Amino acid sequence: MEKLSKETAAIMTERFGQDTIISLATVEGDRPSVRKVDGYYEDGAFYVITYGLSNKMRQIGQNPVVGVCGDWFTAHGRGVNLGYFGKAENAEIAEKLRKAFAAWIDNGHNNFEDENTCILCIRLTDGVLFSNGTGYEIDFSE
Repeated sequence: MEKLSKETAAIMTERFGQDTIISLATVEGDRPSVRKVDGYYEDGAFYVITYGLSNKMRQIGQNPVVGVCGDWFTAHGRGVNLGYFGKAENAEIAEKLRKAFAAWIDNGHNNFEDENTCILCIRLTDGVLFSNGTGYEIDFSE
């Protein structure tokens, strides 16, 4: 397994650095749960707008180890609730998410006045990326 290289970082950004549907797996006890979410990738992490009281966030609160899967990519990571979408500390990533998710972000599905509308950061730890017939085992740790 090798550290994230410039080549694999560029592939990750090209493939996932915009509104992308990914699968997110969490665990509760000995039962896995998988769902599709809209994700945005940047610098070794996926970001998701979600509801802080959802099952996925409750499960991540109990066990932050998660799995993700996207086009020709699978990985493990740690889920971190960054808190309310509108808080000052989240302004930079919130603006990037507004741009990435512009097609649907204000369609009424999200209530940005509700402080339970939060940003989930999935900090990747390791993964496998396939591109042009080559498989890359990636260590995302810093």
